[in-house]
Amino acid sequence: MYWQNKFKSPEVEDPNAALEAQIIDIRKQHKNWGYRRICGYLKRLGQRVNHKRVQRIIKKLGLQVTSYGRKSRKYYSYKGNVGRTASNRVHRRFDTCIPHQKITTDTSEFKYYKHDSKGNETVKKLYLDPFMDLFNREIISYRIAPSPTAQNIMSGLNEAIEKTNDCPYRRTFHSDQGWGYQMHAYVDTLKKHKIFQSMSRKGNCHDNSVMENFFGILKQEIYYGRKFYSYEELESEINEFIKYYNEDRIKEKLDWMSPTEYRLAKSNCTKISEEA
Repeated sequence: MYWQNKFKSPEVEDPNAALEAQIIDIRKQHKNWGYRRICGYLKRLGQRVNHKRVQRIIKKLGLQVTSYGRKSRKYYSYKGNVGRTASNRVHRRFDTCIPHQKITTDTSEFKYYKHDSKGNETVKKLYLDPFMDLFNREIISYRIAPSPTAQNIMSGLNEAIEKTNDCPYRRTFHSDQGWGYQMHAYVDTLKKHKIFQSMSRKGNCHDNSVMENFFGILKQEIYYGRKFYSYEELESEINEFIKYYNEDRIKEKLDWMSPTEYRLAKSNCTKISEEA
């Protein structure tokens, strides 16, 4: 077989040609997908293909993901006990089979640059406050602002509460011990709607690793290695990514579906079982 492959006729059709063309089309639409995600997507389309074969083709075509760069300083919102703290009710049990039962949140900082009249470059900042449903890792609400404000957090919280009102069980909202989540307004709003509050232990990012992972994905795919020169440009990029993350970015944990697809699929299954 070695000699047959070594001296085979150039007229023999390449068995990987069709698969290579398909992989190229997928990468045009999803420039940050690696071989595992592409392999999962191909399986969704009904193709029986091994991940090692996909990996070899991606290496041959030079389609390895290169959009990752150096990390920047992490934003810390902890300022001590400035309000009320809560115990850790989640205890890293991030998975749930009930939609809208467990919600987690955090704040992340982004930098962009501006030039003044003399050509000097100054660093400006943007802050993102998302709320994620741990059922399917979907971002159900978020706010973007040029500074970390109470209004930003409360606005996102109120939208998240409204969207999760259909949960038949008592909800839990998890966060770190940042100043915004210790505010009396934040704590009282959760109590008013009979929602459990849960907080990570001080200085322990692993207690909210799901949200930290989301920030890592977002920054790796659209932020690291790039420079943004206006607030509007960075805000638009984040808006587009969150829409893409919810609707198109597939996950192995969700049976190679996007968060929105997974939620709709499970919702349809529930309706069918109830009708039966």
